[in-house]
Amino acid sequence: MDTEPDFYSDPQVIADPRSYFDLKRTSGPVSFEPHHGTVMVTGYDAALEVLTNKDHAYSSACSVVGPIPGLPFTPSGADIHDQLEEHRREMPWADHLVCFDGKKHAEHRALLGNLLTYKRLKQNEDYLRSLADRLIDSFIVNGRCNVVPEYAHATTTYAISDLMGIPMQDRAELLELIGAPPSQVAGDAVHKIGPDPLIFMKPRFDQYLRERLEQPRDDLMSELAHATFKDGSKPDFDTVSGLARFLFGAGQDTTSRLIAMATLILGGNLELQQRLRREPSRIPDFIEEVLRYDAPVKVAYRLALVDTTIGAMAVPAGTIVTVCLTGASNDPAHFPEPQRFDIDRPNLRDHMGFSRGAHGCLGAPLGRMEARIALERLLARTAEIRISEQHHGPAERRAYRFEPTYSFRSLSDLHIEFTPA
Repeated sequence: MDTEPDFYSDPQVIADPRSYFDLKRTSGPVSFEPHHGTVMVTGYDAALEVLTNKDHAYSSACSVVGPIPGLPFTPSGADIHDQLEEHRREMPWADHLVCFDGKKHAEHRALLGNLLTYKRLKQNEDYLRSLADRLIDSFIVNGRCNVVPEYAHATTTYAISDLMGIPMQDRAELLELIGAPPSQVAGDAVHKIGPDPLIFMKPRFDQYLRERLEQPRDDLMSELAHATFKDGSKPDFDTVSGLARFLFGAGQDTTSRLIAMATLILGGNLELQQRLRREPSRIPDFIEEVLRYDAPVKVAYRLALVDTTIGAMAVPAGTIVTVCLTGASNDPAHFPEPQRFDIDRPNLRDHMGFSRGAHGCLGAPLGRMEARIALERLLARTAEIRISEQHHGPAERRAYRFEPTYSFRSLSDLHIEFTPA
């Protein structure tokens, strides 16, 4: 396939990744990617096989930037466990939970998992509802808005900030500091390479945590500052600071994309809008189908640590495996007529929109709740939502801009017009 587009840099693939995954699947559920030497997994069963592997055959050390800029060592032999550990600190994002493996990952994930409880999320629900209404108040009289910054991003940023207890006056500045997503097109990824690309936020979060150690408050940051491992021991301060920074960064990004994509789909389907206004109890099902159809995270990466096989393909140790989450969620072998958006699918929740296995999205319950409330309030306060033809063209020729990242499905903007309820 000499003419195969480059998944990691081709603008057409960034605009329409589902067509690329469909193309790769014609070669089988597992296939070779020629531009960067990765293995692309687009079949549902094969993706599940990799993500839920319990034999330590794969590492998540490359899980943020995938094959770019490449491994800091040349893999040698049928088992590269020792090689990886020798060079792990040279890997991008090595200091963060998303790149941990095995026992270390399980222990540190549990620190956060013990804090994001159902009870705590329910306590935040009233705040989220009032937040959504305040944001809608700011643009409802205009009859139009840019959903991405004015609603989706604002909702999730203020939500995670409130949950963590970040001071109001710091929130806008921290959001600006985070900047662009970490996996930009091809070589541009180097702007956030290093074991801790969130190091620039460390002084601020160190201060927050020290304040909580001296004077605990009723917020997640206080609980994290005093958290202990299962055996009663305490993580060191820098570890807690890293978890706090990662939680803030990850806690607003993915759900913002989900809300924006959900609004795009609603804006093109008036009949579905009206159904959800009549049956708001089906909004959670709508969100699940958005996660299946066109999720915020397109792919997850794993590094093969031993010579192995995925499906029927031999995969040598040292190979970076790109598990195509959106590809798997659109595999016709598992989801009949995957191109059809259908909230009545019997296997609606089988999707991989939040990944699977040990690294499945820790914040999925929070993300689902934020998206549900944001969409409930937007639908309740509008009689009709329309995609702006001025900004995105007529229905038969819609044009949207997506951030040039190969990992994330991130609308740059989404202009809508609406009739207030």
